[in-house]
Amino acid sequence: MGDLFDIESQERAEAVRLRAELEDANYKYYVLNQPTLSDRDFDMKMKRLEALEARYPDLRTTDSPTQKVGSDLGKKASGFEQVAHRYPMLSLANSYSREEIEDWVRHLPAGVEIVAELKYDGLSISLHYEQGRLVRALTRGDGVRGDDVLRNIRTIAGIPTYVAELPDYYEIRGEVLLPWEAFERLNKEREEQEEPLFANPRNAASGTLKLLSPAEVARRGLTCRLYHVLGEDLKGETHTERLEQARRWGFPVSENMQVCQSVDEVMAFIARWDTERKMLPVATDGIVLKVNSIAAQQELGFTAKTPRWAIAYKFPAERQLTTLRKITYQVGRTGVITPVANLDPVQLSGTVVQRATLHNEDFVRQLGIREGDKVWVEKGGEIIPKIVGKEEAYGLQQETDYQFITHCPECGAALVRAEGEAAWRCPNENGCPPQQKGKLEHYVSRKAMNMDGLGEETIDLLWEKGLVRNIADLYDLKESDLSGLEGFGQKSAQRIISGIEDSKQVPWERVLFAIGIRMVGETTAKKIARKFRSLQALQWATVEQLTAVEDVGEQIAQNIVAFFEREDNLGMLLRLQEAGVQFTASGEEEEVLSHELDGMSIVISGVFEKHSRDEYKAMIERHGGKNVGSISKKTSFVLAGANMGPEKRKKAEALGIEMIDEAAFLERIGDE
Repeated sequence: MGDLFDIESQERAEAVRLRAELEDANYKYYVLNQPTLSDRDFDMKMKRLEALEARYPDLRTTDSPTQKVGSDLGKKASGFEQVAHRYPMLSLANSYSREEIEDWVRHLPAGVEIVAELKYDGLSISLHYEQGRLVRALTRGDGVRGDDVLRNIRTIAGIPTYVAELPDYYEIRGEVLLPWEAFERLNKEREEQEEPLFANPRNAASGTLKLLSPAEVARRGLTCRLYHVLGEDLKGETHTERLEQARRWGFPVSENMQVCQSVDEVMAFIARWDTERKMLPVATDGIVLKVNSIAAQQELGFTAKTPRWAIAYKFPAERQLTTLRKITYQVGRTGVITPVANLDPVQLSGTVVQRATLHNEDFVRQLGIREGDKVWVEKGGEIIPKIVGKEEAYGLQQETDYQFITHCPECGAALVRAEGEAAWRCPNENGCPPQQKGKLEHYVSRKAMNMDGLGEETIDLLWEKGLVRNIADLYDLKESDLSGLEGFGQKSAQRIISGIEDSKQVPWERVLFAIGIRMVGETTAKKIARKFRSLQALQWATVEQLTAVEDVGEQIAQNIVAFFEREDNLGMLLRLQEAGVQFTASGEEEEVLSHELDGMSIVISGVFEKHSRDEYKAMIERHGGKNVGSISKKTSFVLAGANMGPEKRKKAEALGIEMIDEAAFLERIGDE
């Protein structure tokens, strides 16, 4: 009896642990876009929890992960309104084998058709149309309500904003996706800024759709695939008929689907697309199977969190076992030291993998890997190969703990690790060759100074020949320095010198981005440059003044102050200034358009459709007004957008401060 009691106690404790693990995994997947479990591992834990709850029914509460879908809802103050779904937006049950698909089919009415279609790996979206007009775009959220991201959805080409033929109410659901090409470009940009890379296009799409700047969303290039229609008075007795109608109306519906009459046909479709999907421009991670008949769907109904008439088959992530031969260390442009796994070559998704990033010291310790271990390398839906664990069965246990290096492998400087940061860093930013070359490559890049002809290989050559050591040296180059180099003729030398000369016309905000202050990316540089309109003004700015700029936190402010405290940086900036680089905002940028807002202190709150918050702040300044962050008796009026902060609204009402919308504001400054 005692043994049985002990087993029950252990299993109940296991259920509590599994609930915590699954809730944590859901939060990191849906909200933070930082998945910690593979789909299969997640599903295995979920099935185990379901089995324990079946054994001990009192454990099955309404807030259990087995009874609700994962939630992507942001905080209420995130800038997006949370709206209830008209129809619950549930998730799909997953399967991984023919046997599981056959078991699902056995519970369906005899003879029903099954539609097989691609399972796109993005962020679920539900588009709501009223009288033909797109009025809401809701994320899955918690299945009951979602975030309305309409203003960002409107930036996606191919999604109709008005269709005259639609019923009075029409809802169509699908996935928002970031194509592979756009994903690679975005990660390259983030890598150049030494920002954390997105693990896969799904995470990147999710993060993009929750941005507060529609202009940035549009720049990233999202796309969409739609696959399920809901509403009243819909024509079509089958799922495929309704989707064909949606396609005729101009909705981006996938053509890669097939009506199947048997499990054999389903498995043939799966086998075909397990190979062909690798040629698609967007990510897929499986196949969705649905009962084609709408009447049969309604008869089958739903469980607490999934429809009984649909199931997903998940492609297995491609994984190989290989040997970790050596851990080496790379030095990034801003001095971040990244450990890299050097592996015995292994074939993954059509490519030979020999290296995989290990991110940082904590990541290596979490995996518990050492040189000589047998490790599992996975690609799956990811572009970047990653090590997901080691194979304990080989019993290769190291007696000593893993030790991260203490000195820079390139220049020998003692490494530093700031409190609260995961990365070790080489502080010798102006004397460490990879950092110096990285700064040069960043400075000449297209989004910075855009110097024609100066790519990574050319920078390496100029470095090798001793012609450049920092960005100011570029302006000392002469045509004769280049024309004699291997691979250079007179024309290529002239092109580079011309590109360097043209860079002297690059505006101040891009120069600020180009000089490479740590954590000052392209967007942040623009915001700082609008506030501090010259290098001299920025040089003497305090941390307090800098943190008053939108999106500039304490760490960025301290990085800027530290940059100007270094004598070698000041010497380099002086040389750039003498060369003619633009360190002052142009007169055109500073032009005052009117005195309509002279003497006024204006607070901006909420989100807007016609212009971004930054654009409105610039308008206020160019019409004589002053932007302030908080409401007081001195506030002239509040420019109030959608989802204005409730505390600000309450305070404005209490003080009798006027609140005007963007249409009234634009009319006021004559910019209708």
